[in-house]
Order: sequence, then C-alpha cells, then structure tokens
Amino acid sequence: MTDWFSDAQALWLTIKLAGLTVILLLFIGIPLAWWLTKYQGKLKPIFEALVALPLVLPPTVLGFYLLVAFSPDTWFGSFWLSLTGEQLVFSFSGILLGSLIYSLPFVVQPLMVGFSQLGHQYDQVASSLGVPPFKRFVFLILPLIKPSIISAATLGFAHTLGEFGLVLMIGGNIPGETQVLSIALYNHVEMLSYDKAHNLALVLLCFSFVSLTLLYKFNKSFYTLNKS
Repeated sequence: MTDWFSDAQALWLTIKLAGLTVILLLFIGIPLAWWLTKYQGKLKPIFEALVALPLVLPPTVLGFYLLVAFSPDTWFGSFWLSLTGEQLVFSFSGILLGSLIYSLPFVVQPLMVGFSQLGHQYDQVASSLGVPPFKRFVFLILPLIKPSIISAATLGFAHTLGEFGLVLMIGGNIPGETQVLSIALYNHVEMLSYDKAHNLALVLLCFSFVSLTLLYKFNKSFYTLNKS
C-alpha cells in the first residue's frame, strides 16, 4: 500500500470519526446540558466533574481504562461482542465510543453556557401560553441557543481531529480501520519522513484554523443579525 493511499485513508477515517462523534454528541449533549443547567441538587458538582473529567485527564490514562473496559473479558466488552460479532478494542466502533467520552466536555460545556445565558423567561412565557414542553424545547429553546450549538459542534469536531493518545490506546495503528491522521503523522516522523509529516500536519492545521474561523465569523454574524 502506497503512502499517499494510506494517508488518504487516514484522512477519510479522521473526518468520518470527527463527523460521527459530533453528530452523536449533539444528540447526547443537548439534553444532558439542558438537564445539568436546570438541575440544582447536591450532586450537581459531581455530575459536572464527571462530564469535565476528560479535560484534565491525560488521554493515555483515559485510553488505558477504556481499553480495559472494552476488553472482551469484561461484561461490556463481552456484551458488545455477542451483540455485534466484533470486539470493541482495535476497531472503529471502539475509537468512536472513546471519542464520544473524550470529546464530551467540548460539546456539553458550550451548550451549558448557552442554556445558562438564555435563562428561564422564554420557557416560562411559552409554558403559560400552553405550549407543550417538547415543542418549547425544539422550536423555541434550541433556535435561541443556535450559536452555542454551532460552537459545540465546531469544538467537538476540531478536538476529535487531533486525537492521538486515546485512539492509539484503544484502536492501535491499523490502516483503514483505526489509523487516524495524527497516528499516520507520527508514523512518518518515526520513519524520518518529515516532508510527508509536514503535509499531514498542514492538513490538520488547516482544518482546525478554517473550522475556528468559520465559527467566529458565523457566530458574529448571527449576533449582529439578532441585534439589528
């Protein structure tokens, strides 16, 4: 397999991983962030700490514990194997599940900020008019926090693009299956192929820069439109 084909596979796998991670995390993170914003119980700091833990935990530490948890010898790994016919470790499903956990705070925290800044007045007014809770949430609350949703999606996507330690621990280095762009870059550096490493590093840099530029531009336009 030629290097360019292997790198193209790694690029596609990275985009696929980041895209699926963001889509799934929005479905998980939006209701979770809404609940955490409204919940005022004594356990709230614990729940918030659990969500934010990947921010401070070294990726290799998190990857090690997930590697153990995903092993076919555990109940979860065994259940997954019996359900799908494939093991979680050293598979795309495994690195996807790990990415969901690792990128969770990058999606949930911007959403929590959006919900907190919104307050409860809009929800209370709509409730007094007899609008059902689900319709209030989907057609009123979510459009109002659109900038936060965009921020969450962009940060989650950009963060997943650069994953290395966690993916390597869970998925190894299997071309076309678990070898993402950051691992392919590391392989080139190990082989002293700095020109090829530069090319992959530039791709990651451009993806991250463009994502953040579009984020700031779109959100600024959105706020300007709402103020006018």
